[in-house]
Amino acid sequence: MHFADVAATVRRRLALVSLGIATLFSMLGAAAAHAFSLEDVTARAKALIERPYQAPVSNLPPEFSKMQFGDYQRIQPRREKFEWQDLKTPFKIGFYHQGMHFSTPVVINEIVDGRVREIKYDPEKFDFGGLSFDAQATRNLGYAGFRVLYPINREGVQDEIMSLLGASYFRVVGKGQVYGLSARGLAIDTAWKDGMAEEFPRFREFWIERPKPQDRHLVIYALMDSPRATGAFRFVLRPGEDTVLDVESRVFLRGTIHKLGVAPLTSMFLYGPNQGVRGNNFRPALHDSNGLAIHTGSGEWLWRPLNNPPMLSVSTFQVTNPRGFGLLQRGHEFHRYEDLADRYDLRPSAWVEPKGDWGSGKVELVEIPTPDETNDNIVAFWTPDVLPPQGQPMRHDYRIHWTLNEPALLSREVGWVKQTIRTDGEVRQANLIRHLDGSTALLVDFEGPVLAKLPPGVPVRADVSVSDNAELIENVLQPNPAIQGWRLTLRVKVKDPSRAVELRAALAEGNRVLTETWSYQLPPRAPSGS
Repeated sequence: MHFADVAATVRRRLALVSLGIATLFSMLGAAAAHAFSLEDVTARAKALIERPYQAPVSNLPPEFSKMQFGDYQRIQPRREKFEWQDLKTPFKIGFYHQGMHFSTPVVINEIVDGRVREIKYDPEKFDFGGLSFDAQATRNLGYAGFRVLYPINREGVQDEIMSLLGASYFRVVGKGQVYGLSARGLAIDTAWKDGMAEEFPRFREFWIERPKPQDRHLVIYALMDSPRATGAFRFVLRPGEDTVLDVESRVFLRGTIHKLGVAPLTSMFLYGPNQGVRGNNFRPALHDSNGLAIHTGSGEWLWRPLNNPPMLSVSTFQVTNPRGFGLLQRGHEFHRYEDLADRYDLRPSAWVEPKGDWGSGKVELVEIPTPDETNDNIVAFWTPDVLPPQGQPMRHDYRIHWTLNEPALLSREVGWVKQTIRTDGEVRQANLIRHLDGSTALLVDFEGPVLAKLPPGVPVRADVSVSDNAELIENVLQPNPAIQGWRLTLRVKVKDPSRAVELRAALAEGNRVLTETWSYQLPPRAPSGS
């Protein structure tokens, strides 16, 4: 072989080697480019709508399906078996066991360096609290959900900060908080029509990114499914004084939906100062939240105190491109609740902060009558006026703040409602004796830096409106030095007790609005004999 031929052969072989190396790097780059993302879950959600819905089937044996709540609570994760227990990350994962009405398993995956592996069910991860059952009964079971742990209150002590269990519900807490209200992935036809059941979409699969040692956030993906909708979600959990949860959602419709609830919040309100103590209960108030706050696209702030109505109540607030809304627990002083066991004073508010423009829609508040505190009877969400066609994703990104510091959410340029007190109206006579006259009185206290800084003698007025079902017979505004604010006293006579009364009020000075708008509903009275 001539030298020229040898050289040509070497060049060809070197070219092939180079091509192989290039191909290898190309493959590695492609693998990196295809790291698991929201697009992967979105593709799965879109694929689900192209085939009929398949309802989950329970795999629970009788020992677990007939389990009472007290027994289910005895099943706890073993701390030494927490996921990532031996890794240098402040985050740990514990699992919920199937049982009771948590009758179908969810698939839980871990993402490590872009690769996905399923976390298989292992009964050794649980302490069954002395429950007696055949070991074979757990053979085909799985996880009902999971919890996230993080040393949020004391270094080195793992505290539960997020729980995902049941349908698409999740709860979150920050430093010094205890679980209260919940959020959901989606609400479908909530309080749409009498006799029409609400649909509860379900998270059927999760993917959790294993955090690096230096990470102080956790990324979770979720696939949602229901008879009329599917969805893909990406959550970024950031623990702190106020824990923050960033949410990206992509929802597909597979059937007709009359009312779609975006970023739904679910809470409990039994009673408070605006409705009075029920019976001889030692607790002055009993609720996870006591009001709905809204920051409209036009910049107005609204505050709607919650009720436990005698019948289902739905209130609607037209809000295009909302800047924020949430169910808040205003007032965290212990004396407001006096409950050492359940610590309602430490239950957080949840504030939804939309990212980008959501378009035309409304915030809806649903209040359901409840006889006790075991039922979540309050729902709030934003609902779009126009829904996309089937197969086209609906995109909503937002941030949820879980906080005990509600004033920090508000503009410093407006005051806010500290409390609403409802009582029987009365007339004070010259001899100081009071007598009832069938009216209803409402005392509304406003506070905040903007009110505290007002110079003495400033002519503050109350702009009040009352719906046509009531007569306003008293409207008195006076300074409240105890809170460096103002107290508004309204007295109304209801015309038709079977109909609700709507009231609104805000404080102003000249053309300057000083406070948020107090928007209140006197619920209708229950029909006699009900």
